[in-house]
Amino acid sequence: MKLLGIGSRIDHPEYGKGVVTNVSSKHYWVTFLENGLETIDLDAEFEVIEGVEEEVDSVSFFDVERSLVKILEKWSDTHEKVAMADKWKGGKLILEPDDGTANKEMPIETFFHKIVMVRDRIRVMEQKINSSKNLDDQEKVDLQQYITRIYGSLTSFNVLFKTKSDHFVGERSKG
Repeated sequence: MKLLGIGSRIDHPEYGKGVVTNVSSKHYWVTFLENGLETIDLDAEFEVIEGVEEEVDSVSFFDVERSLVKILEKWSDTHEKVAMADKWKGGKLILEPDDGTANKEMPIETFFHKIVMVRDRIRVMEQKINSSKNLDDQEKVDLQQYITRIYGSLTSFNVLFKTKSDHFVGERSKG
């Protein structure tokens, strides 16, 4: 098996066309046009469209991209695409009332997108609070505690996220 370098273009049967943005000892990190960033095994089945041989860089494209995303998140309303856990893809959310009226159904992807939008808006609010010139330090701390509790209330939705780094995190127990 010949190792592909960063910048190689591939066509994956499930995710479509993408570019290798990082290589680890077990995985390729590939940014797909339709599906965003995915990790695939080095020996996974895919077609090589254009291979770059052993292109090794001290800073990978993935690292540059991640840094750029963090900068954009800090200074604008632009946010990274958040991946939903694979087991929920194609699923649906069913709300069943107890009074015998009709169920409400929606694709789980729609619900997930709304949860991510709520999370992103809370993050923007948090940034605005922290950078506010009109609030004193104690007011900022008080508002930050409310935001932490909001995140804690939303931890039930963490099962929807593909990666743990995207999870809601509330107050940690002291025990």
